[in-house]
Amino acid sequence: MISEIFISILIPVYNESDSIGDVIHRVRLCMDKLNHSYEILVIDDGSKDETASQAIKAGARVISHPYNIGNGAAIKTGIRQARGKILITMDGDGQHDPLDIPRLLDKIERYDMVVGARSSDSESRLHRNAANGLYNLFASYICKRRIQDLTSGFRAIKTSIARQFIPLLPNTFSYPTTITMAVLRSGFSMTYIPIRTTKRKGKSKIKLLRDGSRFLLIILKIATLFSPLRVFLPISAFVFLVGLGYGLFKTFFLDGRYGPTSAMLITMAILIFMVGLVSEQVAQLRYERSENRE
Repeated sequence: MISEIFISILIPVYNESDSIGDVIHRVRLCMDKLNHSYEILVIDDGSKDETASQAIKAGARVISHPYNIGNGAAIKTGIRQARGKILITMDGDGQHDPLDIPRLLDKIERYDMVVGARSSDSESRLHRNAANGLYNLFASYICKRRIQDLTSGFRAIKTSIARQFIPLLPNTFSYPTTITMAVLRSGFSMTYIPIRTTKRKGKSKIKLLRDGSRFLLIILKIATLFSPLRVFLPISAFVFLVGLGYGLFKTFFLDGRYGPTSAMLITMAILIFMVGLVSEQVAQLRYERSENRE
């Protein structure tokens, strides 16, 4: 019965035939020891190998995209099709240890979302750790709280909450970034548990230069969507101080007039601040309408 399923484990995959069978097997071993009904939902994002057939053979329910749309699109499909009250998302490449699932579930009764934060002894490359550290710092500033792992794909979230944010989630790998900031901006609770990830099986789908710049751009877009003044106010203040400082320097040290350049910079600073203020009001109104529809 659909109503009997309590946990849906979502595994988005693309050409993971070498690992998906083992991942599902390990998840089943872990979940069978728990006193919860569950389903394993594999979303095959247009794989060109035997990923879907291997997942079916291992006992998962499989939903296949007709072509490769994106990791985030696969997660959105999983959220729509999941039958459980709690969602657990994890990668299909073997990085995440299913034995950490009970630790997520221990926290999900008290919190709306629980994220597995990768510890320092995880098997990952140095440049990726540095990039994640940069993302975490910027997101912490935007969210006004410490973000331990912005891009972790291993997390548990209540289904009713996840479905509120489907229209906001991108189709790319950056869906964890978006849903983290959306959950915090909406006033839901979130916590972290430390996890250790292992080296993935097969070739990584993420390219540092291509996806790294895309992540930064998406974080900026998300920041202006959820907390616009946290972006516009520092820029406005910087432009204002540059204009004021240049004008004072020109007046007192170059014996010149204040000049149009300084006036233009100060005017730009005021305009940037006003745009940020209007954006903040628009974001607030959008969330108020969203709350009223619930």
